[in-house]
Amino acid sequence: MPRQRRFALYAAFVAFGLAATAAAADDGLDDGLAALIDRAAPGVIADRRWLHQHPELSNREFETAKYVAGKLRALKLDVQTGVAHTGVVAVLRGGRPGPVIALRADMDALPVVEDVDVPFKSTVRTTYDGQDVGVMHACGHDGHMAILLGVAEVLAARRGELPGTVKFIFQPAEESAPPGEEGGAELMVKQGVLSREPRPEAIFGLHLFAGYEVGKVGYRAGGIMASSDDLRIVVDGKQTHGAAPWAGIDPIVAASQIVLGLQTIASRQMDVTEAPVIVTIGKIEGGVRNNIIPDRVEMKGTLRALDEDMRRQLHERVRRTAESTAAASGARASVHIAETHAYPVTWNDPALTQRMLPSLQRQFGARLFEARPMLGAEDFSFYQQQIPGLFLFVGVRPKGADPATFASNHSPRFTIDESALKTGVEALTRLAWDYLQGRTA
Repeated sequence: MPRQRRFALYAAFVAFGLAATAAAADDGLDDGLAALIDRAAPGVIADRRWLHQHPELSNREFETAKYVAGKLRALKLDVQTGVAHTGVVAVLRGGRPGPVIALRADMDALPVVEDVDVPFKSTVRTTYDGQDVGVMHACGHDGHMAILLGVAEVLAARRGELPGTVKFIFQPAEESAPPGEEGGAELMVKQGVLSREPRPEAIFGLHLFAGYEVGKVGYRAGGIMASSDDLRIVVDGKQTHGAAPWAGIDPIVAASQIVLGLQTIASRQMDVTEAPVIVTIGKIEGGVRNNIIPDRVEMKGTLRALDEDMRRQLHERVRRTAESTAAASGARASVHIAETHAYPVTWNDPALTQRMLPSLQRQFGARLFEARPMLGAEDFSFYQQQIPGLFLFVGVRPKGADPATFASNHSPRFTIDESALKTGVEALTRLAWDYLQGRTA
C-alpha cells in the first residue's frame, strides 16, 4: 500500500487519539519546568534580538557561533565548535541513565535588506554572489537559535533528574551553502553529528512561520515539506538565419515545447492523489539577436515532491520528456538535476509523530493542529534520513493581523510576535522531557 494512502488509516487513529488525550489532558509541563520557561523567556527575547541585529550568511556565521557557544558554555555543557564550518554542537548529560535525543536550530540569515523599523533592525551589509547586499534574518533562524538556547537553559537547570542525554545542534547554511562549498545539515551528517557518541535515536526541530497565528503549533505525519532539486536543461540546435529556419534546428522552439511538456508531468503522467509534485522553469536564456536562431538555449528551474518515490519518478519523467521532445525536432536536450541543490522530503516519522502527539496535545490543546504540507524545502530532512525525526511549525503572525497582507518568510518586512518564542521553548522542552521520561503515547 503506498505511503500516502496508509495515512488515511493513520489519520483516523490520530483523530481518536486526540479526542481521548484531550479528555485526559493535564495542565501542560509540570510547575517547575513551566516556571523555568517563564524565567528564561526575557533572555530568549534578548538573544533573539542580538542575533537578529548581527546576522550572517550561510557558512559565514562566525560571530553567531561565538555567541551561541558562549551561552552554552555558561550552562556548563560540553561544547564543540567548527562543525560543518561554523556549526556548534553541545551535549547535556542528565543525572540518570536514558536515551539520547537531538534538538536542532539553524543559524544563517539571507541576503535581504531589512525593511522593518525596530530598534534591533539589521544594518549589516556584505558581498554575496559578487554583489553588495544587506543581510537579514528574514526566515526566523534568529528565533530558532534563541528558542534552542532557552531549551538548553531550562533542561540544564533540571539535569540532575533528566534520564538521558540531549544533543543541541546549531547548524549553519540551512539556506544552502555558497556555490562551490559544502554545508548545512548534509555536511553536519557527513561529519558525524548523528553517528558520533552520544548517538541520538530521535531528533526534533521547528520552524517559525508567518502563515500561522501566534500560539498555534502545526504538526503532520509523513511529508510536511517538499524535496527540492535544482533543474538545468540545455537544448542544443543548429544556428541559422531567422529568415531560413529550415536551414538549422531551432532550440528556442524546442525549449518552448519542453516547457509545455514538463507541465503535463503533474497533470497527465503522475498520480498526484499520492502526493503533489511541481515542475517550475524560472529562467530561459538563449540567443543574441532578433534575426539569428541560436545554437543553444539553457533553462533553469526547480523540482518539488512530497514523497521520495514520487521524487524519483519525477526525475525520470523530466529527463524523458525533455530529451524526447527535443529529439522530435532534431535538437538534443541534456538534463541536469540536483547539480548544486538537493534537499530530500522533510518526512516526519509516523511512529515518532504518533508517540509524541499526546505530549503536544497536553501542552497546547486546541492550539495544536494538523498542518497542510508545504512545497518549500528544509534540510532538516537530511537528519530524518538517518534517524526518526519530528519537525513542527510555530505561528508568529500577531493575532488580528491580516494573513493576506502580513509579510511572509523571506520578505524584507518579515517580523514576528515575540511571544511565539516561548511557544517554541515549550514545544521542544515538552518533546525532550517527555521522550526521555518515557511519558508519551
